[in-house]
Formats: sequence, C-alpha cells, structure tokens
Amino acid sequence: RQEQWWEKRGVNLSRQNMSNWIMQAANVWLQPIYERMKDLLLTEDIIHADETSLQVLKEDGKKAQSKSYMWLYRSGRYGPGIVLYEYQPSRAKEHPAEFLKGFKGYLATDAYAGYKGLPDVVNVGCWSHAKRGFDDTVKAIGKRGKDSKAMEGLRFCRELFAIEKKLKKLDPNKRYEERLLYSKPVLEAFWAWLHETKELCPPKSHLGQAIQYCLNHWEALNAFLLDGRLEIDNNRSERSIKPFVIGRKNFLFCITPRGARASAITYSIIESAKENGLKPFDYLEYLFTELPNAKADELDRFLPWSDEIPEHCRTPKKK
Repeated sequence: RQEQWWEKRGVNLSRQNMSNWIMQAANVWLQPIYERMKDLLLTEDIIHADETSLQVLKEDGKKAQSKSYMWLYRSGRYGPGIVLYEYQPSRAKEHPAEFLKGFKGYLATDAYAGYKGLPDVVNVGCWSHAKRGFDDTVKAIGKRGKDSKAMEGLRFCRELFAIEKKLKKLDPNKRYEERLLYSKPVLEAFWAWLHETKELCPPKSHLGQAIQYCLNHWEALNAFLLDGRLEIDNNRSERSIKPFVIGRKNFLFCITPRGARASAITYSIIESAKENGLKPFDYLEYLFTELPNAKADELDRFLPWSDEIPEHCRTPKKK
C-alpha cells in the first residue's frame, strides 16, 4: 500500500527498500533499547505472557505454509510499562524457558503447557478463559441455558469478577486481605460444585470440558490469592498482543526470520511507547535523532518511561 501511495506521488520506492530500512533501524538503533527493556523486565516479579501464530515464508527446514510464533512478554499493572515481542520458529517450551532465564516470580498465562515447569516461577491462571467455557456452553444450550448447570458454573465465575471490580482501587495489601475474606469462600464452594457436577455430565460435552479445564488448572487459577498485585485474568497480555494480530491481518506474513525479528523489535518499541503515554511517531523520531550521538551507558534515559523523554513526545492527558 505504501509503495503504491508513494508511486502516485512520483516517488519510486519499493517495498523491499522500505523493509530493508525497517530492518536496519530495528537491528542497529532499536535493538539496544529492546535488550535493555528485557533486562529490566526480568527483574520484575510479575510477568504476563501470551503467543500467537505467524507465517514466515523462507525459514530453514520448514514449508512456507507452516506456523511460526510471535511470543509476548509484558510487565504487570505495577511495573514500568514494558511490552516485548519475540519471534520464534515454533511454540516449543524451550523458547519461554530461554527468554525468561533468570526470572523469579509470578507468570500469568492462558494455561498453555509450554509455560509450566520453569524454575522459581509460580504459574498464575486466567479466569477469563475458565469463565469462557461456561459462557459458551450456556450460549450453545440456548433458551434452556438460564436454568442449566452451566449457568451455575458461570455464576461462580461472575461472582469472582464482581468481587475484583469492587477491589480494583484498593492497594495491593488490602486487596490481598479482601480476597481471602470474599474470594476464597467462593473458590471453595466452586471446587465442591466442580467435583459434584463432573459426575453428572459427559466428559466430552461442552460443560464437561469447561469443568475439566478448571480442575486441571485449579492451582494456577487460585494463585491470584497469593499476592494483591496479581490480576484475576491474563487480559493484560491479550490486549497487548492484539495490535500484532490486527497488523498480521494486513501484512499476512513475513518473508524471512530476519524480517520477523525486526518486526518483533519494532512492535515492542511502539507498544511500550503507547503503554507509557508516548506518541509513537514522535518517540521514534526522538530515538533516531538522539541515539547516534548517545553513549552506551545512557540507554536508560531513552526508555519510554524515562523522565527525560521530551514533552512533545507525550500524549496530552485528557482533561
């Protein structure tokens, strides 16, 4: 589209040339910022993660139609706004294990098995995914859904989210105490209901699968009780990976792994900028202007949450 846009204005600028510019900018100027943000992310004790598929046409040992993956790792609600993407040729568990090497703390995910078994990591489950199973079952039943066992399960989930809504503005310590007081009894009642209802429905049914999901991931689904800073769902990562998913619908694929890695770095810088209230274009312009004259030990002043970022790069706050 941009190639055609420029051509209509009398500029013959090929998409290959523009792609090379992006790869050069990402690898030379943006990657140091990316690596510094990664170092800082791994010092946090709460990380959210997710992944989505990506097609890379020219990948060694793979067919053009095969799936590669873009992984997402980001900070929680109380850390600096860090959003990092990482391209990998597969969905294998060694990729998060390598990226998160040295991380100790809570890892919020959507229960994909590839995140399990990491040393010094507590897996935190997503109640939005647990709730979705009962919600979908109620919708599938139709009019009878309102009086069904699936609706009973859905009510437990809704009650947990209602409690979270009331506790949203509390400080983490107070939220931790309130969860033990209000959320824990709901979880205990839900646990008993899951075991009781499991015996009444076929395991392969929609309801049976929703119940089994909760039972299989019960420890991770209860982990949000351990720390008031934790969230009851992994929606934070889903919101952060969505811009890449929307972009993929337009660009469809990457041609080479080098391009996929440059895309991951560029998306990371832009989404981290947005997370910290910056205007991406102005922030990138600032980086490309200042980084060539910066020293290696000055990277922190260019990070998107730095107080030294110029005011013109910041998005005006709504009144």
